[in-house]
Amino acid sequence: MAQMHRFGMQTGLAPAIAPHLRTGLLGERAVMFELLRRGVVIVARRWTSTKLRGDIDLIGWDGDALCFFEVKTRTAKDMRPAEWAVDETKRRMVRGLARAYLRNFPEKERRTIPVRFDVISVYLIGGAKEFEFFPNAFGWS
Repeated sequence: MAQMHRFGMQTGLAPAIAPHLRTGLLGERAVMFELLRRGVVIVARRWTSTKLRGDIDLIGWDGDALCFFEVKTRTAKDMRPAEWAVDETKRRMVRGLARAYLRNFPEKERRTIPVRFDVISVYLIGGAKEFEFFPNAFGWS
């Protein structure tokens, strides 16, 4: 599949990615490298479930805590900060996906893993990257 994608990109036959999706992917990638620089061990990127809609942008271990990262990327600072886009509907979706992800662990471990939901805003302005971290931005309820 990856070879087919590369071939499509080289020949110009690959489907174009919408600009806002490309911006989001650039932001997720920038955040991933920033988290790695800070010592977070990334275990999944754009994780999805076959039974639920949506995805979790990044999942990683920050010390002993399993962190689910929601990344919001903007190319300008508007009146509303990027993190405001993580509304209750989005939080509910991320919680459901996190529960699905945790089902991959044995039940005994699942109950003892400290879990954290972080929101990270990244602004890509004029070639610069500005990060705003919101650890424990929301919880299970």
